Amino acid sequence: MYAVIKTGGKQYKVAAGEKIKVEQIAADVGQEIVIDQVLAVGSGAELKVGTPLVAGATVKATVLSQGRHDKVRIFKMRRRKHYQKRQGHRQNYTELQISSVNV
Repeated sequence: MYAVIKTGGKQYKVAAGEKIKVEQIAADVGQEIVIDQVLAVGSGAELKVGTPLVAGATVKATVLSQGRHDKVRIFKMRRRKHYQKRQGHRQNYTELQISSVNV
């Protein structure tokens, strides 16, 4: 059984036992969270799509870690204008272990 969830403005296809990295969630390591924004639930050829959410469906997950992704380097330049700008960015993430998909 799998589900399509929405968290942090993005959508993820998850199944029980998977590990995913999502946008940072305010939760402690080891804490169990419940995600109730479930857009679709499927099992084999059967698919239940919500309008926009599936009523009563939840996904339980455990927070494994909080961290930061690798650095993304931003470099802007205007040729012949003596303009160069360097910048870096590291996005925060929360790693989740999906424990169950409930309908």
